[in-house]
Amino acid sequence: MKKRYHIFLLLLLPAVVAGQSPVDYVQPLSGTAASTTVSALKHSDVGSERNANTIPVVTLPFAMTQWTPETRLTENKCVAPYYYKDTALTGFRASHWISGSCTQDYGSMTIVPISGTFHSSETAISFRHENETTTPYYYSVRLPEAGFLVEMTATLRAGYMRITMLRDDSLHVLIRPNSDQKESKIYLNQGVVVSNPVHRIYQGWGQKAGFSGWHYIKTSTKNMRTRLIEGSDQLKVAVISGAFKKGEQVLLQIGTSFSSDENARKNLATEIGAKSFEQVQQDAKEVWNTALSQLSVESESRQEKAIFYTALYHAMQHPRLFSDVNGVYPAFSTGIQKTKQGTQAYYDDFSMWDIYRAQLPLVEILNPSLAGAFNASLVLKGEQGGWLPIFPCWNSYTAAMIGDHSVSVLASAIAKGIKGFDYQKAWSLIRKNAFETPGDFSVYRNGMGRRAMTSYLKYGYIPIEDSVPDAFHKKEQVSRTLEYAYDDYAASVVAATLKKKEANTLLFRSKNYQKVFDTTVGLMNARYSTGSFLYPFQPDTRTSYITEGTSRQYSFYVPHDIQGLQQVMGGADVFEKKLDTLFAKGEYWHGNEPGHQIPFLYNFTSSPWKTQDLIRKIRSEEYTDGAGGLSGNDDAGQMSAWYVFAALGFYPVNPVSGHYQLCVPQFNKVVIRLKNGKQFKVLVDQNSKSKKYIESVLWNGEAYNKNFITYTMIQNGGELSIRLSDTPTSWGSKKENRSNL
Repeated sequence: MKKRYHIFLLLLLPAVVAGQSPVDYVQPLSGTAASTTVSALKHSDVGSERNANTIPVVTLPFAMTQWTPETRLTENKCVAPYYYKDTALTGFRASHWISGSCTQDYGSMTIVPISGTFHSSETAISFRHENETTTPYYYSVRLPEAGFLVEMTATLRAGYMRITMLRDDSLHVLIRPNSDQKESKIYLNQGVVVSNPVHRIYQGWGQKAGFSGWHYIKTSTKNMRTRLIEGSDQLKVAVISGAFKKGEQVLLQIGTSFSSDENARKNLATEIGAKSFEQVQQDAKEVWNTALSQLSVESESRQEKAIFYTALYHAMQHPRLFSDVNGVYPAFSTGIQKTKQGTQAYYDDFSMWDIYRAQLPLVEILNPSLAGAFNASLVLKGEQGGWLPIFPCWNSYTAAMIGDHSVSVLASAIAKGIKGFDYQKAWSLIRKNAFETPGDFSVYRNGMGRRAMTSYLKYGYIPIEDSVPDAFHKKEQVSRTLEYAYDDYAASVVAATLKKKEANTLLFRSKNYQKVFDTTVGLMNARYSTGSFLYPFQPDTRTSYITEGTSRQYSFYVPHDIQGLQQVMGGADVFEKKLDTLFAKGEYWHGNEPGHQIPFLYNFTSSPWKTQDLIRKIRSEEYTDGAGGLSGNDDAGQMSAWYVFAALGFYPVNPVSGHYQLCVPQFNKVVIRLKNGKQFKVLVDQNSKSKKYIESVLWNGEAYNKNFITYTMIQNGGELSIRLSDTPTSWGSKKENRSNL
């Protein structure tokens, strides 16, 4: 049955022809159906965690607004606008859903075409997937029952919709704000204006975020009447109506903004203006091809390219552009409209606990200046709100998830010399998060500062007695301790780079992971304030002191000090055996982020060939094409970015270090076209393409024995040539060839 399902999905895809461009391989429907991978079935709940929660968006990379067919009406948490299993469309949405998340849409608006006699209670339109065309730059669906064809394309801040009549009939275009809080505004002003206020999530749930999603909709089609009426949910909606012949078209242009009606108009005028639908569509296609073409891969397999370029598409959706064409954006956490000086854009929706691992490090390689803009946005948030945000989404503090990983992102950029933001201002905010906790409890509850910081500073770990009540994720004391230790390391790198006196203190604190390592059980364990550990110990059961996982899984989260972790575990050989046990017991869960570095940890042992084996297995089992092609929530592109790195042949276990652990690439040839005009190539010997293990490596023609590469090597360009063997080899197994993080 499973095989038939995949065959059916393949039939929906356009045939591959010679000369296809990268965007032609992208499958936007990937991740819109529940995953059935081995890992997902074992570790995920039957609910949201089994869905990748991506949607088939028409957009540009890192754009303000995404455009998607809609099968679910709500903006509720963990309900994506579109699910593959649904059989009816409820409209076409201007969405701010965070791709692959279990969050909620916000400030959105939906356009609902209705033929025949108008009725204010909307009726869903039946559709079939074989009538859909889905690409990153263009979407269409033919709806014979409704009597029209709908097409969409997009710019960074605007959308373009075209409705073509399939028969003589009346057409009514209903415009609906998606306000679950019943607070939207809609009015007429040389077009239709929609304002949908944004409300916070997690800490401060339901409170006003201080800004709205603004939408300005105009149509150039003549002989249409626009009016406001009361919708089925007692909210005002707009209806644009007219009578048309078969083949006639209705064109809708939609500008969006987070600042104002006026700026939604400006964004539309600047980005679309007098352009035709075809011009905007072609421009969008060229933008995507340019972005995706930075990574060129060679393969005879259409499926391999489809999986790869779909993953890259998913990894290029967030963080979200928040500033208008004139530089205006809503100030962070205050709701004050603020104009930024200069041309650098402002971004938000950082799913930080997820994307600091691989998605943002991928941006650092492909587009350092964009990474600089992301970091500048983080610094601006800290300046405007007073604290460096932990998980900035909805342009607000959230205290979602755990850790303090804006520190990791800033530290990674500073260590690599990425420009575009003020290092000293970044350090000031990093230091505050690392050493202070808000004195005003209302500020702390609002999501500012690290959770449980008082306990962490007192004990060097967070004891069981501190239940961390004022957070969306409560308790989880061991996981918090481990992640704060990593963040302290990241802060120490910034301090050392900028020659700050706190460098040694923070580096010492980065060893705090050792304080929750229980030598009697050989894994991380919860600890009381008295120093005693919690028993009975349950290594393979989800517990309250671990975040979304088990102690056995989280015990390997020390990305900054693998050698130190090996020592407390009893040495490199014991460390390797514990890794063996994790995988032998089937406890590796690829569908969630805390373990994403684990398969690469064999590179720190005498058996790096095990990393090579595992990465090949995970790529094969956890990623495929078709609607169910992703395992677990994609989480703003992190799951997809993991695949991109693994397919390229290297991965950032510790993003701040600038080191990337090597594995066998998915492809025989990879070319990274860098923004500085140089190229970094990874080549696999054609005579060994069916073999599995690294036998030898050349760097620019010279023998290279290290089992990692560096950010500097990549940015300077060059050629990494890999020769493979049928059997495991000793390559990369010597201590002097391993990364010293």
